[in-house]
Amino acid sequence: MPDILYQGRRMRIERETVRLPSGAEKDRIVVRPGKAVAILPRDGDTCVLIRQYRHAVGRWIYEAPAGTMDEGELPEETARRELAEETGLAAARWEPAGCIYTTPGFTDEVIYLFAASELSPAPGASPDEDEMIEVVRIPCKRVGQMIRDGSIVDAKTICLAVRCLG
Repeated sequence: MPDILYQGRRMRIERETVRLPSGAEKDRIVVRPGKAVAILPRDGDTCVLIRQYRHAVGRWIYEAPAGTMDEGELPEETARRELAEETGLAAARWEPAGCIYTTPGFTDEVIYLFAASELSPAPGASPDEDEMIEVVRIPCKRVGQMIRDGSIVDAKTICLAVRCLG
């Protein structure tokens, strides 16, 4: 039975005693933030990203629109909701692009990846009140260059670009 060190609205931190494949027992801290989605919206030859301030790293970064899944919500439902909330866009075409474990050494966080296209305006763009988001349109060809030059450093965005842009 894990020892719950922290329980928040969307995250739990647990201390567990685990038996490793070697047979040794060790204590481990596991962060359990729940499941999430990330979307790479494309409008022709343009990718729609967000520029968002992230306190944990103390800077503004370019990211794919993303968000956490609500209880009982399917990944594509979350993706549609987050795309509208963060960018004011809807997509007629959705393509699953797999999933990633963000940092499996200490968290069970999984992010479901999607490519979205055939974009149109969506009512209800309303980022959470603590989110500072700027929607940016970047030529798809430039996204790879921005990853290589360190302008894009967000892991989920890099994974989406590799999977969806090649």
